[in-house]
Amino acid sequence: MKLGFIGMGNMGAALARGFLSSGKIKGHDIIVFDKNAEKLENVIKELECFGARSEKEVAERSDMVIMACKPYHVEGALAAAGEALCGKALLSIALGWDHAAYRAVLPESVRVQFVMPNTPAMVGEGMFLFEKTNSFTEEELAFALALFAAIGEVETLPTDLMGIGGALSGCGPAFVDLLIESFADAGVLYGMPRDKAYKLVAQTVKGAAKLQLETGMHPGVLKDMVCSPGGSTIRGVAALEHNGMRSACISAIEAIMET
Repeated sequence: MKLGFIGMGNMGAALARGFLSSGKIKGHDIIVFDKNAEKLENVIKELECFGARSEKEVAERSDMVIMACKPYHVEGALAAAGEALCGKALLSIALGWDHAAYRAVLPESVRVQFVMPNTPAMVGEGMFLFEKTNSFTEEELAFALALFAAIGEVETLPTDLMGIGGALSGCGPAFVDLLIESFADAGVLYGMPRDKAYKLVAQTVKGAAKLQLETGMHPGVLKDMVCSPGGSTIRGVAALEHNGMRSACISAIEAIMET
């Protein structure tokens, strides 16, 4: 299957690299376009793929088109691609452009799937949310799921949960990065070199997350395993609770959902 990309920013390029590395698709089966000529040229050289001259050419040469440009560029990209999209599969990672949004502006012959990625996709550890409502064929959906599963984890969510799902996994990396930075600052306060502090905290976050994912144990149980009676860890936990860590985390998601 020929796979086309409209937009080769950080996420689009990360997906293309990941798909290639997984072996699910070859460079000669990837067609790319970006309005930034220098960026486009660099991607073509790196991935050894075909560089299109326009959105329309991407659509003409592809079986499945990935809309990876900024959300405010989508309408222009659709207009530029025009009728070349008819009969094609369109997979969009542009925020806000879900199945209903595309159905309102595209002919029925264009089959649509909305996917919400996150930045860890750049290192093959993405969390990809597939909107359950879609118009892909079974073959197209299976192909898309296999592509994304090769570079992270995939979950299918009903449309009404895509918003909260995106708040958790899409915005979540920024919150985790803030957590890493904050604990690393504490390490620096007590004499730890910053680069080592970042490594210690980041690996601890990675390891704790992997432990929960692979064991399936409740996070509270895993926390209790580290907290000895009267020990150092429970004192730190108490301080976090006293300063409202849980309520702050919930408030962050509420702020997103209320916008």
